[in-house]
Amino acid sequence: MPVPVTELARLFPLDALRQETRDHLAREAVVTEYQRHENVFEAGDLDEDTIYLLDGELRCDYPDGRSVAHIASAPHGRYSLNDAVPRRFTAKVVSSRAKVMRVDRRFLEKVITWDQLSRSDTYRHFGSGAGGNDWVFRLLRSQAFARLPTGNIEKMFQLFEPVTVKPSEVVMREGDPADYFYVVRSGTASVSKYLDGAPQVVAYLREGDTFGEDALLSNLPRNATVRMMQGGQLMRLSREAFEAVLKPPMLSWVLPADAARQVQAGAILVDVRMPEEHEQRAIDGSVNIPLYRLREDIGNVAAPGAKLVVYCNTGERSAAAAFVLKRLGYEVSALHGGLGAMLRMMAGRSTTAA
Repeated sequence: MPVPVTELARLFPLDALRQETRDHLAREAVVTEYQRHENVFEAGDLDEDTIYLLDGELRCDYPDGRSVAHIASAPHGRYSLNDAVPRRFTAKVVSSRAKVMRVDRRFLEKVITWDQLSRSDTYRHFGSGAGGNDWVFRLLRSQAFARLPTGNIEKMFQLFEPVTVKPSEVVMREGDPADYFYVVRSGTASVSKYLDGAPQVVAYLREGDTFGEDALLSNLPRNATVRMMQGGQLMRLSREAFEAVLKPPMLSWVLPADAARQVQAGAILVDVRMPEEHEQRAIDGSVNIPLYRLREDIGNVAAPGAKLVVYCNTGERSAAAAFVLKRLGYEVSALHGGLGAMLRMMAGRSTTAA
C-alpha cells in the first residue's frame, strides 16, 4: 500500500526533513493494515524497521506485566514505536483496525544524515533543481553501499570528483586495469561484455546506478565496457578514495560502561539527535547539539582537543558526527548501540541493585 507523503510530514523527525527527502522516503516505506488482536511485533523480535502507527490504537505489553497505549491520533502518535532491537514489548492492535508504516531503519538514518549534512555551506554536490538529488537516494539504497557506515557518508561526498561525459563516450573498457568507482549522476549508459566472441549489451545504467566496484574489490581487470548513451555527469572515486570510504570510519566505538567511565573522567557527552528527541528521552548530563549544527555550535561547548563521547538512537548519526568532529580536531568516541544500549545497561544495573 503506498504511503501518502502528507502522512510523513506529521511524523517526527520526518517533519524536519526537506520535502524532497520525504517524497523519497514515502516511496520506500511500506504500509500494512492489521485487524483487532493482531500483533504488529512481539517482544524479542529482531527486525530492521522503524515503525510508525498511522491510524488506530496499539497496546504495548511488556514482559513484566506493564501495558502502555500507543494511539495514532494522540500527541505521542507522531513518534515511532520504540526502536530497540530485540523488541522490548509486544504491540497488539486493540482498535478495530490499525495502519502501520515501516521503513528500513538504517536507510532512514542514512537519509536523515545526508539531509542534514547537505545543508552545510561546504557541501558541494546538492542539486537544487527538480530531481537533482535523485541519484543520491538511489545510491544510498544501492547494494554497492548497503553496508556503508553512515559515518562515511560525508567522507564519500567530499571525495567525489564530478566528471562531465558526452554521448557515446566510453568510460571504461573490458580488460583495462581498475582505477575508479563511478556513480551516474545524470545521463544513461550501456554495459557490454564479450560473449561468444562479440560484444553484447547486458545492462543499462541510469541516475544513482554504480559501476566499477567489482574490479576494485577483486583487484582484477575490468569485466565490462561502459559506454554513455546520453551525455551527463558521473561522480567518481579513485581507488584510494574508494578504499577509504569502504573502510570503517576512523573513530573509536565504546560500549556503554566505557562511555560512562570516560564521562566520569571528564569527557563531554554530546547528544547529536534533534532537540525534540533529546527532550523526549536522553542520557542525564548530555549536551544536545543536532548533527546539522555541529560545526557551528560545538565551539560553544568545547575547544578542539577536548574529549567527547557522542551518541544518537542507534549509532548511525553519531558515527557521522564523530567523523565531522575528528576533522575539527576533537578526540571523539561514539557510543556503540546508541541510547538504547545505554538505557539497557542502566536498567540492568537497577535490576541487579534491587
